[in-house]
Amino acid sequence: MQSTRTFKDRIFLVIKGLAMGAANKVPGVSGGVVAFVAGFYQEFIYSLQRVNKTAFKLFINGRFRSFYQYINGRFLSLLFLGMVVSYFSVSKILDYLIINYELYVWSAFFGMILGSIYYINQDFKAWNKKTITALILGTAIGISISFLDPAKENDNLWFVFLCGIVSVSGMTLPGFSGSFILILLGNYVLLLVDSVNALYDTISEIFLGDFDFIKDEARIRMLKVLAVFTLGSVAGLVTFSHVLNYILKHYKNITLATLVGFIVGSLGLVWPWKKTIYKTNSDGSYILDSTGSQIVENYERFFPEATTETYIAIAYIVLGILIVLGLEWYGKRTRQIKT
Repeated sequence: MQSTRTFKDRIFLVIKGLAMGAANKVPGVSGGVVAFVAGFYQEFIYSLQRVNKTAFKLFINGRFRSFYQYINGRFLSLLFLGMVVSYFSVSKILDYLIINYELYVWSAFFGMILGSIYYINQDFKAWNKKTITALILGTAIGISISFLDPAKENDNLWFVFLCGIVSVSGMTLPGFSGSFILILLGNYVLLLVDSVNALYDTISEIFLGDFDFIKDEARIRMLKVLAVFTLGSVAGLVTFSHVLNYILKHYKNITLATLVGFIVGSLGLVWPWKKTIYKTNSDGSYILDSTGSQIVENYERFFPEATTETYIAIAYIVLGILIVLGLEWYGKRTRQIKT
């Protein structure tokens, strides 16, 4: 898999990582959908499940080249490079667009997921009673998640570790938004805002030669929370990949149909016309996070009126569909040229 990739393929793999990273950060959008539609989902799961006892033995024994090849290292490193770069670039741009053009961004996402469903349906030819039942079940689960009430914030380290395991589902399960699940668990701000800011501030201070943060109990607590969350995410990523690889191998069609159902169910999360509900104090004032931003509690969805803004949003939905279908066309054309 590694040796057959051209330089152009590697560039596109980094770009796919950028897209996955941006999608994973947005509540309601799943990075797994990007992997599924872009055609590298099964390789992604296969590569992650190679992180096992054999891989650790190779690493501990200093056989780094064999370890790198065994885990499909070039694929994973390029993909994760894109995700890391995305976190500090593309996702920041996306944050800006969501703040200033929220309706149109959600409309484009909605269209892209609609296009993804069409694309996957065209490629999936194993519809029968079992797979249709799996599709309906997956859809029901996806929709029901979008209507759950969020829990209160909890910084217990065991719970934080669990959050890491569960939230990483957004990368491995298309249609499951890890960020939105963190909102439901009550820890989105704690784990993706406050702890990340604590790490950023700590790194900045270390570069300036300031180590006073060691005496700051709140800062140290946040760094512990981030470390435990990261460990949970890694554990979840490896565990989920092993489970998914097994069921894809033995129950491929039913699993794929269920994943399609998750993606269909996620349409409720990315429905463009919704009002954001923020957390408030008993006096009605907004609760703010460490950056001074309002904290999202949930969304209130509604049907739009016939206005110019609505028509523009519909145009963005169409644009989202065309982007996915365009990528599908490009992918088919590229495969034909190679063969």
